[in-house]
Amino acid sequence: MPEAPGTSVVVKVGPEALLADVQAGRHTWLVDEPVAVGGQDQGPTPYDLLLSALGACTAITLRLYATRKKWPLEGIEVRLRHQRVHEQDCEKCEEPGHMLEEVQKELHLLGPLTEEQRQRLEVISQKCPVQKTLAGSLRIVTTLAPVDTGFV
Repeated sequence: MPEAPGTSVVVKVGPEALLADVQAGRHTWLVDEPVAVGGQDQGPTPYDLLLSALGACTAITLRLYATRKKWPLEGIEVRLRHQRVHEQDCEKCEEPGHMLEEVQKELHLLGPLTEEQRQRLEVISQKCPVQKTLAGSLRIVTTLAPVDTGFV
């Protein structure tokens, strides 16, 4: 089955270090870990990329919506942070190791928007496709390819 353009990402890591070479279509970049955890700090971390995907999708969604509505949104800045927090509503909260992944997303909306427009954009920001994917029932299916003798 042929793949649609832009649907496949290939990540390669060699025998040394933690530096990953990423290719998505015709675009390539490096992903790495900080020196403190054994990387070379030659690129963003995997969590940096996860947050940037969410932030970019949020900003693009807001731009499309505001443009369609002809609202005076002059710029968007999305600040994100990932952390692990103690689960608040669980049966085993007293036991060590029960943590919940949390992303904090702060929107900075520039331009002479009304308070109603700002509030609506905050609601719309939660409807970006990447956020819906992350917050939904995401299933990751892993398969093991046949034995390789090297990278393609």
